[in-house]
Amino acid sequence: MMGTDLSGTAAAVKASRRAGFGRLLASLGIANGALSALYAGVGTVLLPQQVEDIDRAHKVAALGVVAGVSAAFALVFNPVGGALSDRTRSRFGRRAPWLACAPAGIIIMLAALGQARSVLLILVAWCLGQAAANLYQAPLTAVIPDRVPAARRGTASAVTGVAAVLGGVAGVGLASLFTTHLAAGYLLLGALLLVTALYFVAATADPPATRAPGQARPRADPRTLRGRVADFGSALRHRDFALVFASRFASILGYFLVVGYELYVLTDYIRLPAGLRPAGGVTVLAAISAVGALLAAAIAGPLSDRLDRRKPFVFASSAVAGAGCILPVLSPRFATMEIFAAFAGVAFGTYLSVDAALVTLVLPRTQDAARDLGVLNIANAGPQVLAPLFAALIIGHLGGYRVLFIAGGCCGLAGALAVMPVRSVR
Repeated sequence: MMGTDLSGTAAAVKASRRAGFGRLLASLGIANGALSALYAGVGTVLLPQQVEDIDRAHKVAALGVVAGVSAAFALVFNPVGGALSDRTRSRFGRRAPWLACAPAGIIIMLAALGQARSVLLILVAWCLGQAAANLYQAPLTAVIPDRVPAARRGTASAVTGVAAVLGGVAGVGLASLFTTHLAAGYLLLGALLLVTALYFVAATADPPATRAPGQARPRADPRTLRGRVADFGSALRHRDFALVFASRFASILGYFLVVGYELYVLTDYIRLPAGLRPAGGVTVLAAISAVGALLAAAIAGPLSDRLDRRKPFVFASSAVAGAGCILPVLSPRFATMEIFAAFAGVAFGTYLSVDAALVTLVLPRTQDAARDLGVLNIANAGPQVLAPLFAALIIGHLGGYRVLFIAGGCCGLAGALAVMPVRSVR
């Protein structure tokens, strides 16, 4: 009888753990999906449309400045947000206070953005919005290394990858409905983020980050302010971390060179079918990408766990994305863009589902996970600083949209090659 009771207890504990893990993944996926919806809806539809409405003649250069400068704020505030959440001590945990409070700042900035009537005001509002969004994104990114075992991170990354793809499509679709009511579109995406953030905090208890009874208070950091700032980049001295950083930087740069100007690509370069507006075309392409990404992510993430291999998947995804950029160069038709979107979706889904697992396996120190992931996320934000500026230069002075696609393809191939020398992960 005692053996039966113990067996039943063990089974109940395992079932509880499975249920808790499933709830964590589901709520994490929902939160990541809402964040992706915000970025995609604002960056791909609402912001370009608002800039075009205000300054149609100079829209390419104006959007480049807005997107580039605002991404610089993301570049700074992502590692700062990670470091702050790493050092937060509260009975609600390290991450929860930031996950619950940052979305309120995001909504305020989106409300201001919706009321902006000049490019300068758009720039200021979106810069502050990017700052708040990255104070939220950094602790959210740290949840996987915090609470997911290494052997299951491929699956967790697949869930967040699929959610990001679905969220991106939903964000673009929702934003496309508000191209004549931009303020409402901004507020809707912000409200969606706030609701999902609060749901995540309520559904998944963050382990309390407090001192145990009798434990000594942590000693003050003896380093100077300059030393603390310099320590932010210490992870880049680790070879494998630096290689993964370079791979992500090149791949994301190639992606945003094209996607950031997709609305203008469909307006000024691609021949659209009769009756299809550019904003509608962006939604169609996003849906096609989503189908490919969902299929790829659902297969690649769990398969990478089973095979215990990460690098081949990251290499293949970056290489496919790079090669797909050649298609619109050869034929500037919407049908070709649909094929390109399918290629990009498969590549992006594979990349999202495996790269997030790869980066958690090259972190130098688990106690600085959020800070170092924030540094790694510079490889997300940095290209977003450079891509609009490079894209505006290419479109205006170096050959137009054809050269833009070629440049995006070259960046994707560079990202594929950079990951191969990583030694600590197979």
